[in-house]
Amino acid sequence: MMTYKVIAMEQDVRKDHFTYFQGMGYPYMGVTVNVDITDWLAAVKSQKLPFFHSFLYVVANAANQVPQLRQRIKDGGVIEYEHCPSSYTVALENGTYGYCTLQTQKPFKEFLEYAAKEQRQAVEQGGIDDGEDALALFFISSLPWFSYSALVQPVPSPADSNPRITWGRYFVQETKTWIPVSLLCHHALVDGMHLNLFFEQLHAQLKAFVSYSKSQ
Repeated sequence: MMTYKVIAMEQDVRKDHFTYFQGMGYPYMGVTVNVDITDWLAAVKSQKLPFFHSFLYVVANAANQVPQLRQRIKDGGVIEYEHCPSSYTVALENGTYGYCTLQTQKPFKEFLEYAAKEQRQAVEQGGIDDGEDALALFFISSLPWFSYSALVQPVPSPADSNPRITWGRYFVQETKTWIPVSLLCHHALVDGMHLNLFFEQLHAQLKAFVSYSKSQ
């Protein structure tokens, strides 16, 4: 089981906001942002690294830096996980997809080996069961076939509280390379400032990745 702590919402500054958005039929908020990956992509290509797992690594680590993205609604209250794994879609030979769950707090090179192994197993097993720790997960997917400016996500009813992170095909505009990244969250837990914190952290993770790659 994943480690978490209970948030005392009765003493929390967002207790009224939590109650307000909990009562909505569609309590989600989301945004799509074009993210500059010019230097990061150059580093990935120069070292012949796998694009998807390399980007997943920086995205998941960025999300884990924002406490509100690690919070979930459980039994009417709020818990905060110490670290959230990522569950992402993997293509299967029959044209459907399965789910692969990864921990991302490993060193990068160790993570790549581990991720490749876990993905092979996910493809062999198939299926879309997220397992017993589904509440802790970031739900991640990609649309590598095209870029986009907006995205509509399927969500359950009643609403869950797992953040959903998606990205599309990167594109070049003038001298920069950009990739659309979407983040969808439960508004009872996450406000606009927290969405912004994620993108700030993503920028920092991309920059750190480039610095790391230069030192290797």
